[in-house]
Amino acid sequence: MKASENFKNAIEGYLGTLAQGDDAFAPHYAKASKNLESCLHYIFGEVKKTGFCAFDNQEIFDMAVKYYTDDSIGTPAPIACRAVVQPPAPADLFTQPEIPAVPVKSEPVPTARKDVKPAVQTALTLFDL
Repeated sequence: MKASENFKNAIEGYLGTLAQGDDAFAPHYAKASKNLESCLHYIFGEVKKTGFCAFDNQEIFDMAVKYYTDDSIGTPAPIACRAVVQPPAPADLFTQPEIPAVPVKSEPVPTARKDVKPAVQTALTLFDL
């Protein structure tokens, strides 16, 4: 397993910030039996179990927190995979996203022809005065 430095930094940064702000999580993060490399192995193992290839950031961060808080998780075996972190694309308020053109099959709608009689005018209009 070779995680990118961005992936490692993202996980480590999240856990460090969480440990500083959450007094309940801080002792779990400071455990000598837990480390970042094993945490990454655990995350990759959990991802592999699901069979999916894309996850939300918070799903991955939750797996990392679970690794540190669950004492039943030992040292996971390394998994051969690759992780990439890409920041979300910046929002552009001035352009519309491209929507792929989907051919729409349309059949002509039959119109019923009716003989229309002109309406009989009973009220005076402005031009009749």
